[in-house]
This record gives sequence, structure tokens and C-alpha cells, in this order.
Amino acid sequence: MLKEELLQETAKIGWQELQKFFANGSTIYVAPELDLIDVAWEICQDNKEKVQAWMTAGQVGQVSDEQAVTWLETDALVWSVVVKPWVLVQPVSN
Repeated sequence: MLKEELLQETAKIGWQELQKFFANGSTIYVAPELDLIDVAWEICQDNKEKVQAWMTAGQVGQVSDEQAVTWLETDALVWSVVVKPWVLVQPVSN
């Protein structure tokens, strides 16, 4: 997959619409300070070192129960992109 393809598949979506993906453990949080497409690309390229560094820094990881509840209660919009089997999500900054 090319970066351009990832960009074309990125969309804003209501968190509520992603509940089934959260329930099966396939949603991955990407911190706002990171570029969602760059993270998706590194995952596609299986760059374990880079992804692990983000995970260690708390910038990438599974969406927590607390995040999910907050986003559901606030009817949050997130940026999302699918990198099978994951759905990467990043809060939309206002």
C-alpha cells in the first residue's frame, strides 16, 4: 500500500460508529502530535522499532476503556484509517 492510498482512505468518523471495532480490540489510538498517515505507513511497512518507540512513549496503543467512554459521552469525531486488522484512530483537534 502506498502513502497516497492511505491518505485517500482516511476519514473523519464518529467514535460511536467504531464501537464494534473497539469491542473486538482492533482500534489503535494515535496521539494528536503524530501524523496519522505516517503511523499507518510505518505499521504497513512492519517497522517494529519505530512503532515500539511510539508505544513506549504512550503515543500509539490500543484505545483504553477510559478513552472509549469519554469519546462516546462527548460524541467525539476521530480521524480513522484502516490498516488491517487494525483501525487507527486519532482525535480530531478543533
